[in-house]
Amino acid sequence: MSSKPPAKPESKSAQTTAAAAQPGAYGEASIRVLKGLEPVKQRPGMYTRTDNPLHIVQEAIDNAADEALMGHGKRIAVTLHVDGSVTVDDDGRGIPFGLHPEEGVPVVEIVFTRLHAGGKFDKGTGGAYSFSGGLHGVGVSVTNALAKRLAVTVWREKQVAQLAFSGGDVIEPLVVRPATSGERKRGTSVRVWPDPRYFESAELPRAELTHLLRSKAVLMPGVTVTLTTEAPANKPDAQDEVQTWLYQGGLRDYLMQSLPADAVIPPFEGAHYASEGEQENFAEGEGAAWCVAFTDQGGVIRESYVNLIPTVAGGTHEAGLKDGLFSAIKGFIEMHALLPKGVKLMPDDVFSRACFVLSAKVLDPQFQGQTKEKLNSRDALRLVSAYVKPAFELWLGQHVDYGKKLAELVIRQAQARQRAGQKVEKRKGSGVAVLPGKLTDCESRDLADNELFLVEGDSAGGSAKMGRNKETQAILPLRGKVLNSWEVDRDRLFANNEIHDISVAIGVDPHGPTDTPDLSGLRYGKICILSDADVDGSHIQVLLLTLFFKHFPRLIETGHVYVAKPPLFRVDAAARGKKPAAKFYALDDGELQACLDKLRKEGARDTSWSISRFKGLGEMSAEQLWDTTLNPDTRRLLRVAYGLLNAGATTTSFTKLMGKGEAAARRELMEIHGDAVEVDV
Repeated sequence: MSSKPPAKPESKSAQTTAAAAQPGAYGEASIRVLKGLEPVKQRPGMYTRTDNPLHIVQEAIDNAADEALMGHGKRIAVTLHVDGSVTVDDDGRGIPFGLHPEEGVPVVEIVFTRLHAGGKFDKGTGGAYSFSGGLHGVGVSVTNALAKRLAVTVWREKQVAQLAFSGGDVIEPLVVRPATSGERKRGTSVRVWPDPRYFESAELPRAELTHLLRSKAVLMPGVTVTLTTEAPANKPDAQDEVQTWLYQGGLRDYLMQSLPADAVIPPFEGAHYASEGEQENFAEGEGAAWCVAFTDQGGVIRESYVNLIPTVAGGTHEAGLKDGLFSAIKGFIEMHALLPKGVKLMPDDVFSRACFVLSAKVLDPQFQGQTKEKLNSRDALRLVSAYVKPAFELWLGQHVDYGKKLAELVIRQAQARQRAGQKVEKRKGSGVAVLPGKLTDCESRDLADNELFLVEGDSAGGSAKMGRNKETQAILPLRGKVLNSWEVDRDRLFANNEIHDISVAIGVDPHGPTDTPDLSGLRYGKICILSDADVDGSHIQVLLLTLFFKHFPRLIETGHVYVAKPPLFRVDAAARGKKPAAKFYALDDGELQACLDKLRKEGARDTSWSISRFKGLGEMSAEQLWDTTLNPDTRRLLRVAYGLLNAGATTTSFTKLMGKGEAAARRELMEIHGDAVEVDV
C-alpha cells in the first residue's frame, strides 16, 4: 500500500501569482511596469495630438528646423508620398550614429527609441543646441512609437547610415557604408508611415501643414522650405506638385499678406537679441523679432513662435509683447496729454486690436505639455517686454501722427469697456451693503476681469495691497482662522465678522445647494483663496473651502472660486555658462528638488546657490508676491470644482473631516492614509 507524500506548501510568490490571477484580485503582480515606448502606445494623447498625424510629422520637421536655427542647414524638404508616408529631409549635421559612450548603443537608435534622450538638454556653453524647440527629448521617439514603419538615413563624416523601425522596435539594424563620390555630404532623412490605429483620421491637414512650413521659411530668412506631393502612379501624365518658400526679408511681408486694408497704423517691426555683457541679465542670443499692426475692426491675426515652435495658445512671450506695447503707448498718451478725464487705460485696450507675428528665442523654454502650444517661461515676459517697449517708444516718437491715431483707437476701446461696466453697475441698483473697511477694492467694475484675494493675515495683506494690480485686483485680509462653518446655521453665519465681510465683499448672500440665489450682485469674477504654503495655511484654505461649499455652493458650480498657490522656497542661483544669475521659486519639496537637479545638469555646483524658505506670505516683498502669485501671466491659480466626486460624495467627505462628532471617522481616515501624507511641522 503506497501513500502519497504530503504536498509541499506553495511559495509566497506562487500564492501571490495565484491570488492575482483571480478575477478582480489586486496584488503585487497586478502592478504593470511599462518599458521603452510602451507608455506612448498605451496613452498616445499624453504625448501628441491624436486627431491626425500632423504633430508626429511636425516633430521631425522641428528637428530639421533646429539645425537651421543653429546655422547648420539651409534646406528643409517635406514629401507626401502616394502610400501615405511622409519624408522630412534636411542638410544639417546629421544625427550621430556611433556608439553612445554610456549606453553602448548607436546614438541614432537611442534618439528614436528612448524617451527623454536627445542633444537639446545641454543649453550651456558648447552645447550642440543652445536654442531649440526640443525640451523633453521625447519628440521623434513618439513619432517612431506611433508609426507602422520609420526609416532613417544619415549622411555624416563621409559615411551613410541606415536603419528602420516598426512600432518603435528596430527591424532593420544599423548599416553603415562609405559615401560614394556623387552622394551628398551631410544631412538626415526620416520617412514615417503613421499607424492609423492611433489617430481619428489618417489624413494630414494640408492647410495646417502648408501654413507650418511657410512660417518656418518666414522665421528663418535664407532657408529654403519645400513641400512635394507625389503624383498618383495610375496617372502617368500627372506631375509632382512642388511648393517652395524662401524669404530673404523679415516678418513684415508675411503679416501684410493677411492684414486687413484698413489698418490704423502701418506695421511696426523690430528685433533685438541679447549680446554678451548687456545689463538686462539675459543669456547671449536671447530676444525676439516682431511685427505689429493695429486694426479698427474685423478679426485680428496673431501668430507667435518660440525657437520656431508655433505656440497657438500664446504664453508668457505674448504677455511680454502686450506689456511692452501697453507701456509704450500709455507713456505716449500721457506725454501728449491725450487721455480724457475719467478714462483709465488697461492693457487689453491696446492689445485687443493688435495683429502681430512674434518670434522669440529663449535659451531654455518651458512649455505647457508635450504639444508645446503654450509657453510658460516666466523670464520670457520680461525678455520680450524689455526689448519691445523702448523700440515702440522710439517708433512712436518718430511717427507722431500714427501714434495719435493709435491713441484714439485705444481711448475708444477704453471708453467702450467702461460704458459696458457702467451698464452692469446700474442693473445692480443702489441698495447695497456698506463694503468692509479693511477691503482694498479694485477700480474696475468689469466682472470678467475683477479678482478678490482672501489673504491670510494683515501682514500678507499689506504686501498684497502693494504688489497687486489695483485696476482689477481687490484684497480682503482675514484675521486669524475663519470659523469652521460646516455645522453653523445660515442665520448665525453673520455673527462671525470674517464671514460677514466675505459675503458683503463678494456681493452674494449665503445659500444652500437647492437654492437659486441672486448672483447679479456678484462683484468679482474670481474669488481667490490666498494662504501660506505651510500646514497652517492649508488649514485656513480648508476652512474657506468648507465655507464656500456649504454656504456658497453656486459660486463653486459657476467657476468663481479659486485657490492661489504661493511658493514655499526661493532659490538664488549664481551665473552658470550662458545662463545669468537668476531666482527660482518652488511650490514644495518636490519642485525644489527638480529645480536643484536642473541647476546641476546646467553645470552649477551645490555651493553656488542659496535656498530660502518663506515662513509666510508676509515675508514676501510686494514684487515677489506679484511675480509668483498675483501676476495672471506667471501665477498658479487652481479653479475649485467637484472633480471626480459628485456633490453628495463630497458632502460625506466634508462631514467626516469637519463635523464636530466625527472624531472616530477622522481617526480611521488618518490610520488608512496617514503614511501617504508628508507633514510639515
